[in-house]
Amino acid sequence: MESMTGRLLVATPTLKDPNFDRTVVLLVAHETGGALGVVLNRATEVPVSDVLGTWGELAGDPAVLFEGGPVQPESAICLARTRPEVKKRVSGFHQVSGALGTVDLSTDPERLRDSVAGVRVFAGYSGWSAGQLEEEIASGSWFLLDALPGDPFINRPDDLWAMVLRRQGDILAAVAHFPPDPAMN
Repeated sequence: MESMTGRLLVATPTLKDPNFDRTVVLLVAHETGGALGVVLNRATEVPVSDVLGTWGELAGDPAVLFEGGPVQPESAICLARTRPEVKKRVSGFHQVSGALGTVDLSTDPERLRDSVAGVRVFAGYSGWSAGQLEEEIASGSWFLLDALPGDPFINRPDDLWAMVLRRQGDILAAVAHFPPDPAMN
């Protein structure tokens, strides 16, 4: 099994689970025992600073919590992108792919200020048991696509689903224009 860690799951229009309607999920872990990811395009209106204090100063625009998925919404996962000039190991940073990784929220955010180009905090996560995600992809629920380093940090997360599909070209670019309710077309 090839790991899908660091790749995007983009919900197909046929995925009818309301938890994942038109979502883009970044897989932060994919192993034989299952997979874990966070929904990148479900911003809340809750400022990060209201929940995590000074972490809000490092949060990118919009500096709000995101709904990472339906599993354990009371927990938090923090994504960060290291600055290109940072060559040393960053304490509390666990690489997912390239400059993108998760950050231990028990770390003092001041220690990361010069090392990261921004953070995004997710309440909850999306999880799959062993083989479940592979079955969902095979059944046509998800497109598995490459992520760009800036995908988790775009300032208009509501546009991410269509943006990721459009940049694929060909038929997937056309899917970006699929109406939310085909009966209303």
